Amino acid sequence: MHYGLAEQIVPEQPRVTGLGGFFFKSNNPKALREWYGTHLGIPVDDYGWSFWWKDAQGQDAMTQWSPFEAGSDYFQPSEKPFMLNYRVSDLEGLLEKLAAQGVTIVGEPQSYDYGKFGWIMDPEGNKIELWEPIDSGFK
Repeated sequence: MHYGLAEQIVPEQPRVTGLGGFFFKSNNPKALREWYGTHLGIPVDDYGWSFWWKDAQGQDAMTQWSPFEAGSDYFQPSEKPFMLNYRVSDLEGLLEKLAAQGVTIVGEPQSYDYGKFGWIMDPEGNKIELWEPIDSGFK
């Protein structure tokens, strides 16, 4: 029997902490936003709908629903008419891990007042936006 120091098991920090947004292409985003506002009572603005909720630590958190112009190139290199945005807690660390695992990284990370963004492609050609949020930047 071995009587040494017990091996400490440190759980890995969650890679994805929530859904940051659902973005999709629309032939007429303005009319679509108005339709959702009128018929479903969703409080839309020029960007879509900012849905506010509380994260696991009780902090204000936001998920964005946004129709994009049909001709938008924001989802490239994906040819899909939608893109998911996932909230993450450590964008740079996660991108390093994903690159080491052979995941396709798209472009370079970007930083704004409301968080850091990075992009990857899944095996089916879906562009995924990873967002390390600063939710207070939207208030």
